[in-house]
Amino acid sequence: MREDVVIRAAWVLTAAAPGAVRDGAVRIREGAVVDVGPAADVIARAPEVPVVGDGTGIVAPGWVNTHTHLSEALATGMGSELTLFEWGQHIVGPVGDVITAEDAAEGTALRAVELLLSGVTCVNDMFVHANRGSFASLGVVEGLERAGLRGVVSFGAEDLADPDAGPWGEVEEILDEHHALHAAAAATELVTFRYGIGTLLGQSDALLAAGVDACERGGWSVHTHLAETREELVTAAGRWGRRTIPHAEHLGVLGRPVIAGHAVWVTAPDIDLLARREVAVAHNPVANMILGSGVCPVSALRREGIAVGIGTDGAASNDSQDMLQAVKSAALLQKVHALDPSVIDARTVFEMATIDGARALGLSHLVGSIEPGKRADVVLYQDTVDVSVLHDPYGQLVYGASPRSVAAVWVDGRRVVDDHRCVSVDEVAQIARSRPLARHIARDSRLAREGRSVL
Repeated sequence: MREDVVIRAAWVLTAAAPGAVRDGAVRIREGAVVDVGPAADVIARAPEVPVVGDGTGIVAPGWVNTHTHLSEALATGMGSELTLFEWGQHIVGPVGDVITAEDAAEGTALRAVELLLSGVTCVNDMFVHANRGSFASLGVVEGLERAGLRGVVSFGAEDLADPDAGPWGEVEEILDEHHALHAAAAATELVTFRYGIGTLLGQSDALLAAGVDACERGGWSVHTHLAETREELVTAAGRWGRRTIPHAEHLGVLGRPVIAGHAVWVTAPDIDLLARREVAVAHNPVANMILGSGVCPVSALRREGIAVGIGTDGAASNDSQDMLQAVKSAALLQKVHALDPSVIDARTVFEMATIDGARALGLSHLVGSIEPGKRADVVLYQDTVDVSVLHDPYGQLVYGASPRSVAAVWVDGRRVVDDHRCVSVDEVAQIARSRPLARHIARDSRLAREGRSVL
């Protein structure tokens, strides 16, 4: 049930004007934020409304996870010594060949617990699979609904694992799944759809052209990867005579609203093109480090007005969906790469993970900040050592908080985490349901045979 409740803390970090409110409170009602300000004033305006929170800790907007792959939910902990291309060939490919809609639903519900318990209230997913006829991506919608988690879903279709081998599937067959996923999302309250392009290199020219046409006809936005690795750029130049970002422009992809994962290997002309086309970027620091892909030039992108959000990336390219790790790493990676601790500050990173992430997804009119009229996606951090000393609430949340600190989470006004426990999904039961599915993935793919899984 949606609650009419006042949420109180030592600090309310709004990600909007007036910024940080000391001894603040937020009132939510009918799924929306209706009041925010000093606690004494908010409580006085609604004395009959129950208060959650003891005046310590932090209230903040829920994190917006701008890029992940819930197709990897049951395939964690493998391939950490592989490059992206090797990892795709030896881990993601075999998993994608056998994953089903049931695996997707149960894996999504499993990882939703982890997302919610790290303060995520909205997740942008790209489900990558090649299990023909399974329509496996639709399971994500079921899992998100079960968890009460706001989401944006896409099918990361690829039909060209080997450019010399030709496409493995019919273009119309692949487009059918996009349309089915769009319809499934449209039937929900909290889930929306984007057209997924797994990678430009992973698609035949026929599918790329058909996808651009489908987006124009359907008015669809796009979720893709761009400029993630050097190998991508070299291979693209060999295939098309241009790198992936200018080729996306050539195809007309950038004529739609686009969020692009990674954008690590971008040139100055690339950045200028992304800015002119208002392409948003999802920065995935943990995955970029694990796969040795490089460092996203966050400051250069932001200087040009590009919306840069933060993502966990998939559970197999990160091995976690803990958004607090990604938020902290986003700051630390920029500092160590520049050898300058002042290159980015905690408040900037906080805003990247909240309002900028919402802007990147075209959802900033709904979520990403705590303002009257916006949807009530709110997190209370309280009760633990992690948030007990708040000399700087932004710094403590970005650098010091852990999932232990997440006391309560509301998504669209519904309390889905209460007393540090997910209440929308039974964590113990969900683990039990997911274990045999992980075993089937290890058995039916080549992961177990190749010694990559001991299940």
